[in-house]
Amino acid sequence: MSDAAPPVLISESEIAARVEELARQISADYQDKGDLVLIGVLKGAFIFLADLSRQLTIPRTIEFIAVSSYENSSVSSGAVRLVMDVRGNIEGRHVLIVEDIVDTGRTLEYLIGMLESHGPASIRTCALLHKPGSTEVEVDINYVGFGIGGEWVVGYGLDYAEHNRTLPYIGKVKPSD
Repeated sequence: MSDAAPPVLISESEIAARVEELARQISADYQDKGDLVLIGVLKGAFIFLADLSRQLTIPRTIEFIAVSSYENSSVSSGAVRLVMDVRGNIEGRHVLIVEDIVDTGRTLEYLIGMLESHGPASIRTCALLHKPGSTEVEVDINYVGFGIGGEWVVGYGLDYAEHNRTLPYIGKVKPSD
């Protein structure tokens, strides 16, 4: 992969505006439901989760979960592997899974099923990006930042083989697999 900065697909200012809109909507939806548990999916969602959580106006706590389906490839293996489970108790609590990107839907489907076993009051989902053309498994995404095409994207937490994760925007790259 080239060291050149990838071309911009979604700008820093577009991301900031959309995160603010999502936070307003989530805050309104959970206004009277008590403490919301945000579960960030590592590593890709960490920047989105941080910005989103700072914009919320409701009580919230943060947990993390880590899964793997891509390893260092541009093609999902199709198998989702739990790397790290949530550490806090989510039983009886409202949960919002915060994901960087929903591609095939398999990871989100796995996470919802796995987290349901913890007995939360509710589970909803929020994804910064969604690739509707790549969907193999239908999952409800309650809050979506942006719909995109089939391109491989990096930045704002997303990476390709651990590169370009800290770009302040979403850029397009061509994987070299």
